[in-house]
Amino acid sequence: MENQLAKSTEERTFQYQDSLPSLPVPSLKESLKKYLESVKPFANEEEYRKTEEIVQKFQSGIGEKLHQKLLERAKGKRNWLEEWWLNVAYLDVRIPSQLNVNFAGPAAHFEHYWPPKEGTQLERGSIILWHSLNYWQLLRKEKVPVHKVGNTPLDMNQFRMLFSTCKVPGITRDSIMNYFRTESEGRSPNHIVVLCRGRAFVFDVIHEGCLVTPPELLRQLTYIHKKCHSEPDGPGIAALTSEERTRWAKAREYLIGLDAENLALLEKIQSSLLVYSMEDDSPHVTPEDYSEIIAAILIGDPTVRWGDKSYNLISFSNGVFGCNCDHAPFDAMVMVNISYYVDEKIFQNEGRWKGSEKVRDIPLPEELIFTVDEKVLNDISQAKAQYLREASDLQIAAYAFTSFGKKLTKNKMLHPDTFIQLALQLAYYRLHGRPGCCYETAMTRYFYHGRTETMRSCTVEAVRWCQSMQDPSVSLHERQQKMLQAFAKHNKMMKDCSAGKGFDRHLLGLLLIAKEEGLPVPELFTDPLFSKSGGGGNFVLSTSLVGYLRVQGVVVPMVHNGYGFFYHIRDDRFVVACSAWKSCPETDAEKLVQLTFCAFYDMIQLMNTTHL
Repeated sequence: MENQLAKSTEERTFQYQDSLPSLPVPSLKESLKKYLESVKPFANEEEYRKTEEIVQKFQSGIGEKLHQKLLERAKGKRNWLEEWWLNVAYLDVRIPSQLNVNFAGPAAHFEHYWPPKEGTQLERGSIILWHSLNYWQLLRKEKVPVHKVGNTPLDMNQFRMLFSTCKVPGITRDSIMNYFRTESEGRSPNHIVVLCRGRAFVFDVIHEGCLVTPPELLRQLTYIHKKCHSEPDGPGIAALTSEERTRWAKAREYLIGLDAENLALLEKIQSSLLVYSMEDDSPHVTPEDYSEIIAAILIGDPTVRWGDKSYNLISFSNGVFGCNCDHAPFDAMVMVNISYYVDEKIFQNEGRWKGSEKVRDIPLPEELIFTVDEKVLNDISQAKAQYLREASDLQIAAYAFTSFGKKLTKNKMLHPDTFIQLALQLAYYRLHGRPGCCYETAMTRYFYHGRTETMRSCTVEAVRWCQSMQDPSVSLHERQQKMLQAFAKHNKMMKDCSAGKGFDRHLLGLLLIAKEEGLPVPELFTDPLFSKSGGGGNFVLSTSLVGYLRVQGVVVPMVHNGYGFFYHIRDDRFVVACSAWKSCPETDAEKLVQLTFCAFYDMIQLMNTTHL
């Protein structure tokens, strides 16, 4: 009886989903007030006055009508934004998504038991794969702990999308296929796909009802590795996933038309738990310098990663690992969670497998051999060429700042995330001589199927502080006061955004209602200040806190003259990864990172300033 009781009171991963509150629609008046405040740093007096008029006209006119229609929509849906966001932010996007939309990051094992070492790729790969598969089993059993803030549960829906999930290209809109089921819901796929030298292999990870062990996984990986290294390379079908979306959709249709068996093979890849990639490169990495490894994971060989897969686990010849994920089905915190779980397990076991070395007689991996012709091979070589051309234009600068970290900022009563955001604002201001409109990810997982909201870090207060730092006539005390005002503003905005009181997604909803109703685009959205302040996906700084664990990630910039800036925070360090396009003469990721590090020192120095 006691056991039964313990079982019934144990929290299940998805148990609170039905009781989460619906995503609210903010007040129109409040949203427009916040929007007006956010454009101020980018406008002169006349521009601001004009935008103010446009906003007032919108508020009393068409805006109110659209807002009422949005409230109607929200009555019938627990999350009025979900479907729209998925389509507008991801599925309708036609540019190649593997490079432009996916996020990627290195596994942290190189910092402890697994420094780069040739000849370890397969053995380490079998261990990291096994821990990842254990996480899959925990998820199927709903034993992954529910994320909470205090006692408030957060939405866990995105965790359903980690395994056995894949985006499928469409001519005008892609779709997401999700084959994952919990144990109580029924059968779930239990095979993984391994990509190596342009070839694809598949094998089951459950044998006679039990998960295969690392020695058994090692046998499978060794078989594939030997076969691929002693025979000619395959056609590299996976490279097609790096293409422009409509082109990939057409190439896929052609591939299926060529031979119906090709569809069955594609579905094998789509439904697989994950794609395991074997790369031949050995990227350099140290606990202080992540630049090369992050570049290799984000822009490596397109023939050995399936760009549409929610989880590509990538292994390199020197025993270093990482992941590359399609962003459509989930946000980075899902990957951070599994990455941290696996890293902790590897750390606890000193990087070794301590179980049985016995290898059961399990079936060898099966190769997925696609029927191809000249057209398909030509499509593949075109896809590779465009991908490598774009990838070679990307600059990545990723380093650890090790002089101090969260411990010191907390000690100075400064929120560590806000600390980095304001340092970045100062760095951008010093490098470019003007404020940089900035997107920081805020999470809205308090609500049913909540994902993110835009938090605009470039506030009036932040700009005033940046200006004071560049003005020698301003006293240290005044600079400190301005900085603390900027901190207070940022912290309040972040709290508002997480509570469903942001304004960017609200404005997007109003715009989409207008489009659905066949109405002309309201002037608010065509006003030059709308895009100048970052609206419509025009933020020059696209940023996100990856978390407070040993996990780092990166994305490409949102705009050509912008930066991608991801970072994580630890007690003794800040790790940042910055991306920029080399073909843009005015951006420089290396300089921005170094100036951000300089700003860290300046800010701490300001807090050390005492006044009599």
